[in-house]
Amino acid sequence: MKNKRHSIKDIASELKVSITTVSFVLNGKAKEKRISDEVAAKILKYTDEINYKPNQLAQSLRTGKTHILVFMVEDISNYFFSKIARIIEDIAYKKGYKVLFCSNENNDERSRELIQLFYERQVDGFIIIPSPGIKDQIQMLIENKIPVVLFDRFFPDLETNYVILDNQNATYKGTLHLMESNFKKIGFITVDVAQTQMVDRLKGYQKALRENGLEEYVLKIPFNETGSKSGKKLFLEFIKENPDLDAVFFSTNYLTQVGLEVIQEKFPQKVYEFGIITFDDNDLFKIYTPSISAVAQPLEKIGKELMNIMFDLLESGAEKKPLHKVVLEAKLKVRNSSKAGIL
Repeated sequence: MKNKRHSIKDIASELKVSITTVSFVLNGKAKEKRISDEVAAKILKYTDEINYKPNQLAQSLRTGKTHILVFMVEDISNYFFSKIARIIEDIAYKKGYKVLFCSNENNDERSRELIQLFYERQVDGFIIIPSPGIKDQIQMLIENKIPVVLFDRFFPDLETNYVILDNQNATYKGTLHLMESNFKKIGFITVDVAQTQMVDRLKGYQKALRENGLEEYVLKIPFNETGSKSGKKLFLEFIKENPDLDAVFFSTNYLTQVGLEVIQEKFPQKVYEFGIITFDDNDLFKIYTPSISAVAQPLEKIGKELMNIMFDLLESGAEKKPLHKVVLEAKLKVRNSSKAGIL
């Protein structure tokens, strides 16, 4: 019996009740429709015995809801994004939703294809870390009343919901911490993109240096080269061209991993001499020698804010509501790599 796929029609026929009665009971409307407790109990007992699972396609056609959300990130394998993904998945599951995860590699063509694919599959909502050129696709979703929440970065001239970090203040405080530890020649390693999160991280570094009369040392690595040999070569040349550097601030955790590899291989002593801070924490940074100081984003709070906004949008339907524009604060976790005189 349990291997057969049962329909509501089969259940109604077996119990000699109407299909409508079965539907009302399974959708929790027995009392509202004045169905007796005895009949409701009989239907629920039988559906439990046969391990009845509703036909998701038929249900979505009937209700207009798939109970599926999309979480599109830059790279789902990245520690930061995967941690957020797990938090979101747990919250969604408790609400009866499933989450589809995908990576856009910060590539516009890939982002457009994924958005169109899931839009045609009629998913209920999108949480998106947008690539640079997909503002029109985000606008399309909004105009079609599809719940959308942007995360990590946004388009300043597009009115939409988002959850971001106060990136400028985070790097400003991190850079000041390096100065307080007596580091004066501070390099900033970032990604060569014009997206809001990277622009603001650079601004925070520049503000701290400007206020203290210090010189800037900035390396911008093209996004598609950050994990490649050419990216490592750019960082190596940057270190060689600036022999007076005494500290480096990496704007992402993946740049930190690349930078540490190069330093460890080519300048092993500088691992202990440099002041080092990474943006975004990673469990490995805690056990690295020396342990790496990090600007840590509030993962749990980010996940909860994203899902609170998403469920608010889902519940309000097409109703026009004030936009949610959430800006969170990071926490600087000071470890050995940014302390003066650790040798």
